[in-house]
Amino acid sequence: MEDIKNCFQLSHLIIAWNQFSGDLPKSFSQLKKLEVLDVSHNKFSGSLPESLNPGLKVFLAQDNQFSGDIPGYDFSSLSEFNVSYNNLSGAIPDEANRFKLSSFIYNPNLCGPPLPKNCTPASLAAESAPVPPPKSRTVNGGGGGSSSSSSKDQILMFAGYILIGFAVFLILLLCVYRRCRTKEERLDLDNKVAAVDDTMTKPSFSTVELKAGGVSKTDFSTASAESGTASTSVVVLTSPETTGLRFEDLLKSPAELLGRGEHGSMYKVACEGQGMTLVVKRIKDWPISSSEFKQRMRRLNQVKHPSVLSLVAYYSSRQERLLVYEYQQNGSLFRLIHSHGNQTGQPFNWSSRLSVAAKVADALAFMHEELHYDRIPHGNLKSSNILLNKDMEPCISEYGLMIVGNQEQTPSILTNGTLEAAQEESDSLFKADTYAFGVILLELLTGRMSLHEGLDLASWVLAVVREEWTVEVFDKNLIHEGASEERMVNVLQIAIKCVNRSPEARPSMKQVALEMATLREENERSIDISEQSISRSFIDV
Repeated sequence: MEDIKNCFQLSHLIIAWNQFSGDLPKSFSQLKKLEVLDVSHNKFSGSLPESLNPGLKVFLAQDNQFSGDIPGYDFSSLSEFNVSYNNLSGAIPDEANRFKLSSFIYNPNLCGPPLPKNCTPASLAAESAPVPPPKSRTVNGGGGGSSSSSSKDQILMFAGYILIGFAVFLILLLCVYRRCRTKEERLDLDNKVAAVDDTMTKPSFSTVELKAGGVSKTDFSTASAESGTASTSVVVLTSPETTGLRFEDLLKSPAELLGRGEHGSMYKVACEGQGMTLVVKRIKDWPISSSEFKQRMRRLNQVKHPSVLSLVAYYSSRQERLLVYEYQQNGSLFRLIHSHGNQTGQPFNWSSRLSVAAKVADALAFMHEELHYDRIPHGNLKSSNILLNKDMEPCISEYGLMIVGNQEQTPSILTNGTLEAAQEESDSLFKADTYAFGVILLELLTGRMSLHEGLDLASWVLAVVREEWTVEVFDKNLIHEGASEERMVNVLQIAIKCVNRSPEARPSMKQVALEMATLREENERSIDISEQSISRSFIDV
């Protein structure tokens, strides 16, 4: 790895998630144009480098075996710095205080802010004891086996370079492929045309089945093996807003690919004839029969809540499912939290966050109660699945769509990237939703994503709270706003109960909704009192 010093123009060196060991190569310090150095999640040992390149902006060394002190780097030039999960000791340099607690945690002998452990003369003296040298042999180490070891290391090093180069080539190839594929996907729905019966019933909240025949086999229609003709079934959930909507119009309308996920793709479709913008979600490879799928859609259509986004229409064939929703122009809760404000530039303040959380909790509690007998939880609850309507009110989307398998068996539920194995009992199916709601509460409180620096948000918050450093978790924007710390702590306590690792220990969403409603009412009363006080002050003046 010493030969890497010859890569004079290298600006990003990322070798994370490997098995590299021994001292960090000194050749890294000779890369004068290096801006990002990521050596995290390896087995490097020894001391941290004595100095960093002047132009370095990111230094990530977490999850290794580094020991000794943190050198006095020029931390002002670094935008990211992380040395957590090592064996470092001594006091954290004062200049490093601006980095978060998560940059230093899990170093047993490290002390000083932002860690809650204070430095004392006795602890610093104990930690300054000499550390035994690492067992791994370096290339320049002495001994009879040095030459043989060095030769093997060089072979492994060059093999590693070849693998890294090949990986970079594959990534570039994949990027080119995906860019071309995206252009094709945008035209995909335009090319899917089906002849549909024009007969429609009068607008109502009933389901209308439209039979289509004589259609060539496409992604939207499956040929009948028995009759040799195409037989598709399109179901439109009609309402006054969807009067005159035909599935043929939907397929012919211009479509824009919004995203592609594990279960399929999502398109934004402009139906100019109806003056509507819809979202079509294509779901592939569901191991569930068409009749079971239709039964689930009909049942979900019977349960209405103002904070749960209803289906406009759906389609079912042997190979795929199509779900149609009304497009929500204000994006998702995920974007609102992590873009630090809405599209008008207004900040996402504490009262708004508390209101959104209370409404989502109320909607989930309602759906859980109504669909408890049917064993239909949400199954994929996350902040990106909570959309914002034209009035910036939250709407839970995709309720009950991600559960796969036989209804008589225990399904698996995908929640915020974590596969939760559901228990035999019906209640445990809904406790995964409770966990997911707890993560959303943590996002609202912290302003952080559900996965942060390779650590899931719930684990990070629990680690910080365990160290009695609770204020560290709250979003700095809320602190500057002057939000009630007492109520933020109350919401944090609810979130911690929701993300309990034991499903049985988590509260029901009915309990959570009651607690959230109480906190919201208290917050609104305090705002009213404050406004009245201000009004009296003006009158007195």
